[in-house]
Amino acid sequence: MTDPAFANGPLSDLRVLELGTLLAGPFCGQLLGDLGAEVIKIEPPGQGDPMRVWGRQKEGEPSLWWPVVARNKKAITLDLRQPDGQALLKALVAKADFVLENFRPGTLEKWGLGWAELSAINPRLIMIRVSGFGQSGPRAKDPGFGAIGEAMGGLRYVVGDPSTPPSRMGISIGDSLAATFACLGALSALHYRERTGRGQVVDSAIYEAVLAMMESLITDYDQRGFIRERTGAILPNVAPSNVYPTRDGLVLIAANQDTVFGRLALAMGEPELARHPDYSTHQARGARQAELDARVGRWTSSLTTREVLEILARPETAVPSGLIYRAPDMLEDPHFQAREAIIEAVHPIFGKLRMQNVAPKLSTTPGRVRSPAPELGEHNDQVYRGLLGLDEARYAALKAARVV
Repeated sequence: MTDPAFANGPLSDLRVLELGTLLAGPFCGQLLGDLGAEVIKIEPPGQGDPMRVWGRQKEGEPSLWWPVVARNKKAITLDLRQPDGQALLKALVAKADFVLENFRPGTLEKWGLGWAELSAINPRLIMIRVSGFGQSGPRAKDPGFGAIGEAMGGLRYVVGDPSTPPSRMGISIGDSLAATFACLGALSALHYRERTGRGQVVDSAIYEAVLAMMESLITDYDQRGFIRERTGAILPNVAPSNVYPTRDGLVLIAANQDTVFGRLALAMGEPELARHPDYSTHQARGARQAELDARVGRWTSSLTTREVLEILARPETAVPSGLIYRAPDMLEDPHFQAREAIIEAVHPIFGKLRMQNVAPKLSTTPGRVRSPAPELGEHNDQVYRGLLGLDEARYAALKAARVV
């Protein structure tokens, strides 16, 4: 049962000032907004976040990426380079719970808007800082996009086929990981504030967020001198777990755990494989990975994709298996539909627009997509006249000077 007091989500009593651009900062803002926080996105007047025009749309057409990353946000314009703009931000900070930024370290300090100045205004403030290399260290002030963090954190080297140079993921995974860890840090800092009344800085570096996902890569080298290499569709020594051919396509099967492999062997009509010393343990299967993959591949090749999936879905032969999805497959899948993993939102330009729903799902205080991505400065009046209470003359003067 949901709690009507938190109809917009568990963070609905919190306010975020989002100063960042592109993805690493704004995706953190999206996550907080999805869970109910009031996210006020602050953009330069007349310019806005470059994400407003990034994406695969044609030149001059609205971005199809912006409606996702800017959903559940309000938008105001503010020139932080001008003293009046800095004063307005400080007034907003007094009424905020979080300041979220992903400028190059030192930028806010140059404008007199660093942690020392803002925390003096609001000791309960939590400042979320996302950057390529973090707020300290010899490379702190270097430009650091997600691609560099992915390479430095170890991900790029291990992605791709061993016959090719290092590949990149088809998404901005470094930025998104840094944003996700920033959100985790922000909620941890919020818990500390609940207990002490004091805010703090959350320092999320892209390369460290990537590094945090690299499993035992460092320890493997430290203890055994082993360097992980690109391995394509497999993880070495984890078998069988691969993409296998069928008569009419491909299927993914993951049966590397002992009991699951036993069920796969039963499905293949070779239950004795699970007891054979060559395949009975994780280590034995890993040592014969190519041989075992070929054996599984011969079985799948004798069947259609649908037949393989139906066999592996039976209770007695339940084995994790599935297709490699693209967007059309996701939209048609009844499981996606049943869980509302993809929703249909209303957009002022596109009309009905389908996008991924809020994750994770909370049983009592679920987040939701409450509002579409805002136009540049759409909420200026609401924030400056309403929240800050500026009088008409002062507000008009700020607009004339292009401060807002």
